Amino acid sequence: MRIPPRIVSITALAAALLVGGPVAATASAAPAVPVTSAASVSVPHSITAVGEICLSKLPSQAHDTLDLIEAGGPYPYPQDGTVFQNREGVLPQQSSGYYHEYTVVTPGSDDRGARRIVTGEKNQEDYYTADHYASFDLVDHGC
Repeated sequence: MRIPPRIVSITALAAALLVGGPVAATASAAPAVPVTSAASVSVPHSITAVGEICLSKLPSQAHDTLDLIEAGGPYPYPQDGTVFQNREGVLPQQSSGYYHEYTVVTPGSDDRGARRIVTGEKNQEDYYTADHYASFDLVDHGC
């Protein structure tokens, strides 16, 4: 079984700081230390705000899409399998052609909807987005 790449804890910490994540407080009476704003923190371009989701937590339609990808199609939309450009810069920076996108059917939608699976070239490097590329979760195939 393939194991998806893991984001190191320092990356997760930096991502939490960028999106205003929680900060643990201590019970000491010492004066508070000023917190540096996210705007003044220099973060390398490779740090992303990608979460993680268990395969079992994906909607059934995402499982259908992953099965189609595994089988090599046929896909319901002509855009499926095309190169995903990562213009939003949410996924880790890679060369052009590294990522491909596939539609996850949205029940009740008159068009493709907002849900997608984006695959990377690595074995089982699958990302799920429910909000049309605003955020992604790396699919953990081990749970």
